[in-house]
Amino acid sequence: MSRSRLYDGDYRSGMATIVLRVRLLGGEHTDLTYEDPARVDEGEMLEHVIEVLREESGALRCRHGDRLVVLYARGVASVEVSPRGAIV
Repeated sequence: MSRSRLYDGDYRSGMATIVLRVRLLGGEHTDLTYEDPARVDEGEMLEHVIEVLREESGALRCRHGDRLVVLYARGVASVEVSPRGAIV
């Protein structure tokens, strides 16, 4: 499947999805949805997110609403994870 279908609404079923509350170095925070078609286990996906963000040059493709966002590790101060939706 092509990358252009990675975030297509019909393609999301069957893939693990987690919501990341990201606190940036400047103090702001945002909630981002991370999906990975290669993984269906949320625990495995969380380990992948941690591995990517621990590298200085790490980057994750996420969603914020209907927008595609690239999260660069060098700007992240902390990450909280919720598998079912935004953290309240």
